Amino acid sequence: MTASAVEIQARTLSGYADASRLRQVHDRDWVLDQVQGDPEVLLDLGSGIGQLLRSALDRHPSLRLAVGLERSEHRIAEAAERLRPYGDRVALHQADLTVPAPLEYRPDVVTMTSVLHWLYPDEDRILAWVGDHLAPGGHFLLTTYHPARDEHGLGGEDDLVRDALVALGAERESVPAVFAAGEGDADGAVLPIATRTRTVEDLAGLLERYFRVESVLDRDAVVHIEDAGQYSHFHAATFGDYYSRLVPPAQRAEFFRAVGDAAWRRQGERGWVSNMPVRLWKLQPRD
Repeated sequence: MTASAVEIQARTLSGYADASRLRQVHDRDWVLDQVQGDPEVLLDLGSGIGQLLRSALDRHPSLRLAVGLERSEHRIAEAAERLRPYGDRVALHQADLTVPAPLEYRPDVVTMTSVLHWLYPDEDRILAWVGDHLAPGGHFLLTTYHPARDEHGLGGEDDLVRDALVALGAERESVPAVFAAGEGDADGAVLPIATRTRTVEDLAGLLERYFRVESVLDRDAVVHIEDAGQYSHFHAATFGDYYSRLVPPAQRAEFFRAVGDAAWRRQGERGWVSNMPVRLWKLQPRD
């Protein structure tokens, strides 16, 4: 059976430049506003298609090197094309942040926007790695999303996925069991994103093992859409095929449509698709 366009998008994580306008573009500017002085080396973890790196290079002529670590080869290829005009001021590396390898760079600034939840429950590895790699006096700028969660650990995007699964025939009360029996992780579960994000309190305790919290900023990330199709593509570009593995292959194109329909319906009812707290942590390594 031929895959639909949105299934191909999810598989390759393409179309993120458009999708990021709904949420992540606001994080990018917010984070870079916290970069002080004249940094020489900036490292972006989970650098995607290179949007933050490009903005940093434009904002800070002092940067002699902007480094990106990204797992997806498709996103690295798109980033390389986007950043080609900056020549040898850019270095991109394919990397799995759950098992980070040593780098020769000692960045003044390390950034990570809306990525840490994908590393659950092994965040310690990348946090220790960042602490070891930051230059003296450097900063780690981290954004984390904190959706409200229910007694099953579902919240945020999980709620839209739950609505989509119900539209495809699942009983609402059975959806937590569908997550637990999914295909996403080695143990068979697709962990809810709201579980992966941890609470602010839990995350603060984890961060304080490695860093001194210099400051925090909070805002609400509110998403509005123009139609259901826009959200279907946002979901595919942002979450890939992570959630779609909850349904059989024959239903996956229909799943993405159902997620978009759920988002459009929610906007009609509430005036927005999602309204989620996001925190920006400004961190320095402990002495």
